[in-house]
Amino acid sequence: MSPRTAALLVAAAALGGCVLPPDEDPVQIKLNDIDGRMQRIERVVANQSLVDLDQRMQQLQADLRAMRGRVEELENELAGLRKQQRDLYADLDKRLSAGAAMSPRADGGFGAAGVPGSAGAAGRGAPSSASEQAAYDAAFAQLKGGNYPGAIAGFRQFLAVYPSSALIDNANYWLGEAYYVTRDYPSALAAFQDVLTRSPDSRKAPDALLKLGFTQQEMKRTREARATLTEVTQRYPETEAAKLAAERLRRLPATAR
Repeated sequence: MSPRTAALLVAAAALGGCVLPPDEDPVQIKLNDIDGRMQRIERVVANQSLVDLDQRMQQLQADLRAMRGRVEELENELAGLRKQQRDLYADLDKRLSAGAAMSPRADGGFGAAGVPGSAGAAGRGAPSSASEQAAYDAAFAQLKGGNYPGAIAGFRQFLAVYPSSALIDNANYWLGEAYYVTRDYPSALAAFQDVLTRSPDSRKAPDALLKLGFTQQEMKRTREARATLTEVTQRYPETEAAKLAAERLRRLPATAR
């Protein structure tokens, strides 16, 4: 073997056993690149998740604040409704007490107050029978006991069976009160109006006109309510109805529809 050939064989052997440094290995370079990209993707995903989470938290906090505000509004509305309901019951209880004291009897007199009665005061004259008085008293007892549906049913039946009764105005008035306290304002309006239409000079007329104004206000018919309550103060001065009408007028909105 010539010296040249021997040298070539030695060089080939040396090259065959040579290993490239890791930073020059194409495969390793590719793996490092992939690894770097994966790390960058993971960081982006992590950051985006945190942004989304923060946005969701902010939205939830905003929703919670809105819900708390709404709860406060509802609590205020409920408190107002409860006060209004207490006022309604107090007013009705006061009128029931007065009504029981002045309740017309079959003998033409009145109840516990012992005030002598007359045909004009009662409405149309004395009740015609004990059954008529009993029917009226039964409905009135339901009203005093707080059974408003029972009172409504009782007074409606009384009006149907005894349309010419001396107690017709009283029955219509208390029917209106029962409707009013249960917030059936259209029916209450009709009952109070019926008292005024049938017997404008009835003993119940001032209260019926007053409650007609109250009912109109509850129905958001403010202009009509103002006119009705003003009429109470003008037609029935120096009465309790006029006093209550004046108080309600002061509380009505300045501008009426």
